[in-house]
Formats: sequence, structure tokens, C-alpha cells
Amino acid sequence: MNEFKPNLMFELEVCLKSDAFYNQSNKELPSWLSQVTGNTDREKAVSIYYLVRDGFVYDPYTFLEGEGSLGSDFCLANKAGYCIPKAALQITLSRALGIPARLGLADVKNHLSTGRLDELLRSDVFTMHGYVEQYIDGKWVKSTPAFNKELCEKANIQPLEFDGINDSIFHAYTSDGSKHMEYLVDHGTFADMPLAFIKENLNKHYPHLSLTFEQGLGR
Repeated sequence: MNEFKPNLMFELEVCLKSDAFYNQSNKELPSWLSQVTGNTDREKAVSIYYLVRDGFVYDPYTFLEGEGSLGSDFCLANKAGYCIPKAALQITLSRALGIPARLGLADVKNHLSTGRLDELLRSDVFTMHGYVEQYIDGKWVKSTPAFNKELCEKANIQPLEFDGINDSIFHAYTSDGSKHMEYLVDHGTFADMPLAFIKENLNKHYPHLSLTFEQGLGR
């Protein structure tokens, strides 16, 4: 029996829709869309990337806010977020401008993790690290908007740049050549927010935090 494979047109249409996690109706979205520059999809995609990367502070502890912290609305409300909500905002802005976009998830190891974060996670593996795929000029291109420029400078890391042509996800080394982040497992991409999959992996890697995430107990 042949496996059903949606055609490209359907795939792209799904990656344009608005929902609770990629909410194109958020009242704050128009002000950010007005800051997007460029005429082509590639130029707009690049502009969106930098707006999200540097306009919203990376805060890994916000995932303790629970399921509500995953979407673009959380990022807009708090002007901060961890990798998934920042990716969700990049996706939402892209979709609002007609650029198909979807979420990628991976397990990574961050060699520059803080003692506080290591103590919280009880693991050196960061599961469910979020990145973005945008459909630009006939192909899917990956980027990671998580780490804002100011944070990178404090951590002696070169911020990831994005040109809309080449993938930009491998933040492998610090400015002095020390190893920073390595991808352990790439779980692929998702048009919808894979909530059950995210919860499953959080429970697998951080069982002591699963109830906190489930109930959104706060920081």
C-alpha cells in the first residue's frame, strides 16, 4: 500500500494557516509587520528573522509557564521567550505575509549552559530546541532566531546571521573557538505545533518538570 504524500501546494497552504500557536489575529502583530522591510519573499524573510532574533530576549526559563508559553502570543506579550515561542513568532510573521513557514525541533547539547539552568534541567541535553523553516524561492530554508545579539555578545558568541538562501542553525563555536552547541537528534519539521510530542520529550528528559509544564506554575 502506497503511503499518502500531500502535494506541495497543500503542504504550503497548511504552512500559511493561523491558529492558537501561530495567531495572525494578535492585535500587536501589525506593528511588527509594519517593521518588515524588503520587496521579495527572501528580503522579507530575512527582515523577519532579525526582528525576532533581536527584538525579543531569549529566556529559557519561560518554558516553566507551561503550554501557554509555546506560541507567538506569549512572545509578543512578554517581549521574551525561549527557542520555541521565538520560532513561533517568526513563523506567524512569515505566514501573515504569505511566506509558508513551519517549526523544526531538535535535541541539542549546549556546552555553555549556566549552572542555574543545569540545576533546573538535571541534564546537559536541551530537548525540543526550536528552529524555523521558511519556503523561499522554491526551497525550504532553516534559521534559528533564538539567541538575540546582546545575549550572544555577553556569552562571547557570534550571533547567527541569515541571508534567506543558506541554512543558519549550527551555532557550533564561540568566538574563541570553544564548542558551543551541537545537534544530537533532529526530529524534523511540523506545520502545526506538535504539543503531544513536545510534552512526551519534556517528560522523557525532564520528568521532574513535567507537572510544572503541564500546569504552568510559573517561574
